[in-house]
Amino acid sequence: MLTTATKPETTAANDAEQELTDGFHLIIDALKLNGLNTIYGVPGIPITDFGRMAQAEGIRVLSFRHEQNAGYAASIAGFLTKKPGICLTVSAPGFLNGLTALAHATTNCFPMILISGSSEREIVDLQQGDYEEMDQLAIAKPLCKAAFRVLHAQDIGIGVARAIRAAVSGRPGGVYLDLPAKLFGQVMNADAGKKSLVKVIDAAPAQIPAPESVKRALDVLKAAKKPLIILGKGAAYAQADDAIRSLVEKSGIPFLPMSMGKGLLPDMHPQCAGAARSTVLKDSDVVMLIGARLNWLLSHGKGKTWGDTPKKFIQIDIEPKEMDSNVEIVAPVVGDIGSCVSALLQGMGDNWPAPPAEWTKSVQAKRDDNVAKMAPRLMNNNSPMDYHGALGVLRTIIKERPDAILVNEGANTLDLARGIIDMYQPRKRIDVGTWGIMGIGMGYSIAAAIETGKPVLAVEGDSAFGFSGMEVETICRYKLPVCVVIFNNDGIYRGTDVNPTGGPDVAPTVFVKGARYDRMMEAFGGVGVNATTPDELKRAVNAAMDSGKPTLINAVIDPAAGSESGRIGNLNPQSVLKKK
Repeated sequence: MLTTATKPETTAANDAEQELTDGFHLIIDALKLNGLNTIYGVPGIPITDFGRMAQAEGIRVLSFRHEQNAGYAASIAGFLTKKPGICLTVSAPGFLNGLTALAHATTNCFPMILISGSSEREIVDLQQGDYEEMDQLAIAKPLCKAAFRVLHAQDIGIGVARAIRAAVSGRPGGVYLDLPAKLFGQVMNADAGKKSLVKVIDAAPAQIPAPESVKRALDVLKAAKKPLIILGKGAAYAQADDAIRSLVEKSGIPFLPMSMGKGLLPDMHPQCAGAARSTVLKDSDVVMLIGARLNWLLSHGKGKTWGDTPKKFIQIDIEPKEMDSNVEIVAPVVGDIGSCVSALLQGMGDNWPAPPAEWTKSVQAKRDDNVAKMAPRLMNNNSPMDYHGALGVLRTIIKERPDAILVNEGANTLDLARGIIDMYQPRKRIDVGTWGIMGIGMGYSIAAAIETGKPVLAVEGDSAFGFSGMEVETICRYKLPVCVVIFNNDGIYRGTDVNPTGGPDVAPTVFVKGARYDRMMEAFGGVGVNATTPDELKRAVNAAMDSGKPTLINAVIDPAAGSESGRIGNLNPQSVLKKK
């Protein structure tokens, strides 16, 4: 009798429980409904259980050692997939750690959503000293494209939808989503909760350029005597690869890829002017920018970099405010890159005139001459290695493995690799981007491996690696096919500086001599290799790429190799005073 009597009560209780949902599950359901199935983050109060529940519901949750690295992973995931990368952090300090990556995503136009737990509004607003108290929404707003806070469970669906749409529409960027701790535990009717969720429709709608803008651009381009096309990372993000290639080849115009635009057409393409960069910037008369901005990376479109030849600029960009930001744009074409390039192609017709042969032949001659001059430097087998000998090896490896993802950061390591290592496919080279920052390496490497399933080769300066080096444990924990090569020259720029006082402290730019970074990877179960010659480096990298095992190669570089600040030493202020 007792057993029979309790069964209906148990069933009723279960039915009641099934009719409810809470903030935890509504956030998870909202992400899954919109195809966001990967989270990069660091667990802790108040989002620890959320991470566990998300994993239980089939979302891949990757736990990092530092929020900034998780944020960089989310940012590059957005670039590679055109969907917002998701970074999850705890409140206050964790949020601030992720905020650097969010600002980076916004600056680079990568779609990303930073989701952070936060302290309760009623305590924060009265500044009563809650656990990790901080008005995170107010702090985030100036550093991202949009920022939202959700206070009620029934608003979770619309909050997530707004964040997604803001991240990917128009010019993509970073979005902050603030979730106070109480929100997670709020309970509501399950059917009502399901109805409150929003599947975002046409999150990044095509923005068709005005026909008159297309005609104007083509008229300017057709009249050019020395035209040039510059392909930026925006062109790579657009994934309009076939149309861009058709436009370049149909026009016959030399093209210059920015570092993350490399591979849209192979660097060995006969029209590629990468090895003649200085010449084409200086001598061109009409420049078409596709997904590239005239910022510091292009000397703002003026000055001695651009020579004395008068320039006319055509710019294709989805953001109207970008036009005329540094110099006059005589032919702005506003719209999404895919639509703009397709419209230009259609407007060119079947009989587009080739650019003057005198121009194309002079660019090709300069490119071939520079390549020939560089070739012997890339073939040396010096020990300790110099940058050219080591990068010459990696250049060959990428040529043989064009499907691999190349992650690159550093000063000399970045600057020289950008010019030496040819790329053959789009979105295979990812690096420091618009800010030229350090620290993206391991976060990018992890996300690239996760999002693409391809092997990753991370080429790091020893200084750059230090910003995210602990994430080699994360790489080992998830058994990712990442090979990290550290160019170790014992310091920042060079390892030869001395303390001018003669005191016991080393110079500010000097690291521990003979450091063995490879042993860090071994400590976590990965493969570590110490390479002292280009031949040893080649064998080690090939073995790592073949095996797919987490590998770190300590590539010993001559401490005297390298130059101050790489190729941007001119940005270092110089004192004109001399102490007596």
